[in-house]
Amino acid sequence: MKREVLSFFSVLSLPAVLAQISYSIPEEMPKGSLVGNVAQDFGLDVKRLQAGKARIHTGDDAEYIQLNRERGLLTIKEKIDREALCKQGTLCALHFQIALENPIEIISVTVEITDINDNPPRFEKEERRFEISESAIVGSKFLLEKAADLDIGLNGLQSYTLQPNENFNLKVHGQSDGSKKVEMILQKPLDREKQELMSLLLTAIDGGAPQRSGTMQIHITVLDANDNAPVFSQAVYKAAVKENSMKGTLITKVSASDADKGSNGQISYVIGNSMADNSKLFHVTEDGHVLLNGQIDYEIAKMYEIDVEAVDQGGLSDSAKVIIDVADINDNNPVINIISSSNSIGENSKPSTVVAIMSVNDPDSEENGKVRCAINEKMLFSIKTASNNLYSLVTDSELDRETASEYNITVTCSDEGVPSLSSSVTLTLQISDVNDNAPVFERSSYEAYIVENNTPGVSIFTVKATDADWKQNARVSYILEDSSVNGVPVSSYVSVSADSGVIHAVRSFDYEQIKDFRFCVKAQDGGSPPLSSNVTVKIQIQDQNDNPPQVLYPVQTAGSVVAEMVPRSADVGYLVTKVVAVDVDSGQNAWLSYKLQKATDRALFEVGSQNGEIRTVRQVTEKDLLKQRLTVIVEDNGHPSRSATVIVNVAVADSFPEVLSEFTDFPHDKDYNDNLTFYLVLALAVVSFLFITCLVVIISVKIYRWRQSRILYHSSLPVIPYYPPRYSDTLGTGTLPHTYNYEVCRTTDSRKSDCKFGRAGSQNVLIMDPSSTGTMQRLQSEKSILDEPDSPLESPPSPAASLSPYRSLMPTL
Repeated sequence: MKREVLSFFSVLSLPAVLAQISYSIPEEMPKGSLVGNVAQDFGLDVKRLQAGKARIHTGDDAEYIQLNRERGLLTIKEKIDREALCKQGTLCALHFQIALENPIEIISVTVEITDINDNPPRFEKEERRFEISESAIVGSKFLLEKAADLDIGLNGLQSYTLQPNENFNLKVHGQSDGSKKVEMILQKPLDREKQELMSLLLTAIDGGAPQRSGTMQIHITVLDANDNAPVFSQAVYKAAVKENSMKGTLITKVSASDADKGSNGQISYVIGNSMADNSKLFHVTEDGHVLLNGQIDYEIAKMYEIDVEAVDQGGLSDSAKVIIDVADINDNNPVINIISSSNSIGENSKPSTVVAIMSVNDPDSEENGKVRCAINEKMLFSIKTASNNLYSLVTDSELDRETASEYNITVTCSDEGVPSLSSSVTLTLQISDVNDNAPVFERSSYEAYIVENNTPGVSIFTVKATDADWKQNARVSYILEDSSVNGVPVSSYVSVSADSGVIHAVRSFDYEQIKDFRFCVKAQDGGSPPLSSNVTVKIQIQDQNDNPPQVLYPVQTAGSVVAEMVPRSADVGYLVTKVVAVDVDSGQNAWLSYKLQKATDRALFEVGSQNGEIRTVRQVTEKDLLKQRLTVIVEDNGHPSRSATVIVNVAVADSFPEVLSEFTDFPHDKDYNDNLTFYLVLALAVVSFLFITCLVVIISVKIYRWRQSRILYHSSLPVIPYYPPRYSDTLGTGTLPHTYNYEVCRTTDSRKSDCKFGRAGSQNVLIMDPSSTGTMQRLQSEKSILDEPDSPLESPPSPAASLSPYRSLMPTL
């Protein structure tokens, strides 16, 4: 027989579903008997029971019910004896839970065990003897032992019969504990002379079907008169004892009095209760002290009732009830049972995700049985009460595997007794990784250096990024972002190793072409979807001393001889000219120094090591040669050092005519630029055209200056035109800005050509055409070869002085 009740469904703010169902079965059912169809009664698919690994959780040592997953049935696992399970309790039930996983569901099941009439009433003793005085008055009461029936309800003890009952009548009184007090009442005086011995049969009958009964033989010996029975001072005695009391503890003292004297007034006390357990647990001394005779447990029985008899020597007796309340002490730790738990959850799990469900029981009462559960420390989890004695462990906030990848959660359940008792259980929970962290570079930006003229493929430096995630989510790859440098893809400059982040140079760099460039490197993890971050890398090219100095002045040419004039009246320190050179390298590689390598007369000239100025060392004399040839070497400060050589021709004379014939014999330097003649011719043509066509003098002068600068620097050397700043000469005349104008009149007859000179300068330059066999044909006015720069360039420590003004003698072309 089955009785099914679906009591409730509730979410209780948890993903797990809690429900309750009840069944009722009789005791003593054989093994394998059907209790109920859980799948049908609860509306579950049998496949759900199998997939969810449905199992029974009882929390008890013995299991009486088993679950058949394949059919969804609850069956008897062990034969159930209601009396052994619940003793005399009126309500006997088994409580357990059926736990399912994925998702977690808990079904609370209550199986009520109903009683059957399988136990007859039993007396503790098979016989009882009484000695009754013949003087016993009608109405005297004699307490009989009660029968015990382990069954309850109608199956329990219902009535008593006494046969034969000519002298005695049987009276049954109901008691507060549900038992029946049985007294034998004398209804007809006894006469020892007629009948000294009497035998009666006391029968206890239950109400089952069929009825069961038990008997006890009563033997009565009739004595001489004892006409006063003992009388208790109280009909009911109440006492209390703690459940942990030791054997021999005094519980209470009962007292009865007898008006008779002598032996008929001597009273002895006995426990008249027929319950075997009670007679073993308590003992009454001859003077009426009720003592504890065994171990009592509040969780087994909360109260005991015993009948104490006071019997005199004549056999007369009286009875009193002793009610003993058992006081509970906190002697039971809470019992924690894990019904279902998860070993791992994702770090992206939402708050209130169920981690485990557990049941907690404390058999103590009142405050001693109230339980509170908490975790060991302030974690990201909390304990919530599900229902009754069920608790759930849930996440309290968002998780982060990078902060903690594993939690050892200790759940401690404590009761409210004094002192409090507790139990603990530790759950280990792994936090699985989610790709929620992008790679992070060690620096916000990188700056690296590489020396120019490097070998292609050389490693420049390494970028490094780390990812706080795990395994594949933390695997970082490096990617070169698309960009361009001076219109060229950056991939033609550098490459990045995808695994190591090592940056390699794809080409050889030239500092003179590119000094630095920037690009971006992306670090991307292996998650899905992948996360990435970028970093800016700046590569600076470091200079090497790979360029020799370039001499700008004096200009070397193979077509003509350029000579600097020094008057014989020149004083010591006279500025002859200035060697101007530049180096396209940078830093100390561009620091230039000058020194005189060769000279016709080394005692006459010296060269400034820092500024390249050629000055006289002594006074010029008549003995000094008219033609002086100086070789100046220009060196940079690099390692190894690079140098350039320039030849300076100097004419020591007071006038041009006296040196004209001499300079026609100057040897030609093989290193002069062959194109200089072409540029000079071109310059004359341009200047003549400008003077003829320009109406505005100012515009003509400006165009003239621009053209002259173009003539000087438009060379085949791969250098940037250098315009030295103004310098002060040593004579204290300050800067030397000069403007020279000249007019040239040309005819087909060289003898009739004319030249108009401008202002005379302090220094002279003589230009001779070595191919000319005649004397100087034309004299041109002085002019400055180099104009002042618009903005000065960054120069090394050796300043490049501006060119000194000079006079030019132009040969006939």
